[in-house]
Amino acid sequence: MILITDGGSTKCDWIVIDNTGKRLAEKIRTKGLNPAILSEKKVTKIINKSEELMALKDDVTHVFFYGAGCGTEKPRLMLTHVLKLIFLKAHVEVKEDTMAAVRATISSNDEKAVVCIMGTGSNCSYFDGVNLHQRVLSLGYTLMDDASGNYYGKELIRDYYFNKMPETIKLAFEHKYELEADHIKYNLYKQPNPNAYLANFAEFMFLNKDSDYIKDLIKKGFRKFSENMILQFREELNSGVPVHFAGSIAFFAQEEIHEVAKEYGFKVGNFVRRPIDGLVDYHVRNF
Repeated sequence: MILITDGGSTKCDWIVIDNTGKRLAEKIRTKGLNPAILSEKKVTKIINKSEELMALKDDVTHVFFYGAGCGTEKPRLMLTHVLKLIFLKAHVEVKEDTMAAVRATISSNDEKAVVCIMGTGSNCSYFDGVNLHQRVLSLGYTLMDDASGNYYGKELIRDYYFNKMPETIKLAFEHKYELEADHIKYNLYKQPNPNAYLANFAEFMFLNKDSDYIKDLIKKGFRKFSENMILQFREELNSGVPVHFAGSIAFFAQEEIHEVAKEYGFKVGNFVRRPIDGLVDYHVRNF
């Protein structure tokens, strides 16, 4: 029994398959398991709280976990340790979420591509057909994550408070969210996962995409992401490699991404909203 996990800061999707790719259970969802943000105790508690996972733990032979926050050694080793303690009979591999995006978006195992994640957080890497290369080490949502859900959530709140929203958009924003200052500050500074809290506001953009303000906001964020992240790989882009995208923000912003990509002269490739389905195909091919 193989357990494949697409782990974000907001949520984790777990799929259980056999070695032919047949699904042995419905997709399991838990809260996000970013080990760079959560403590070992909290990670363990979230997994143990899932009755579905606990019912399967003695039958799992392989765990392939791809997650936000797993790109540096200390958080990755912590999560590996937790998973090995829970799934005692399983071989456990933990890799960064960027590798999930690579394996889900490329058309063949040795394809070369620049691969971007634009979900709750954001990142960008180059896959040379064998290895993954990152030119910028992510410092997380506070300092980086341009064009991510938490970036756009922060921009929407700032524009609301700085009175930069058109009146109709402002009224719609007030109607959808609790925007009292103390409520926002409580969630940002007193609650876990402030990045996921901010990302919840990003849905508003895609419910109001007919607004020029929203279109400009999306493109502004993606221009920043392109300049700071994608264009780190100018040489590779000039050789014609495509730029693939994984994550819900990218999936729903395809029109704006194509427009900005044309401005900067790079080739847009595939879009995948949820990498986990592509991961199933990958692991069946390579089991």
